[in-house]
Amino acid sequence: MVHGRVQGVWYRQSCQREAATAGVDGWVRNNDDGTVEAVLEGEPDAVGRVLAWMRIGPPRAMVTRVAITDEAPRNEHGFHVR
Repeated sequence: MVHGRVQGVWYRQSCQREAATAGVDGWVRNNDDGTVEAVLEGEPDAVGRVLAWMRIGPPRAMVTRVAITDEAPRNEHGFHVR
């Protein structure tokens, strides 16, 4: 869960590009409360690279906090914007 100014700044599309480049599967979506939610699956190093990017985001974003929850894999294929 990503908090801050993360909607309306191309966060989801940029996250999709970063995940695809890293070979990470999953999805990203806007939530009604202004946060962005993402599910990431892949090799730990690749997921770590995407998480590091998510803490910064695209140029117009201002990320204040990233909350991470470990979950069982959902067997996602590709990375999608929802």
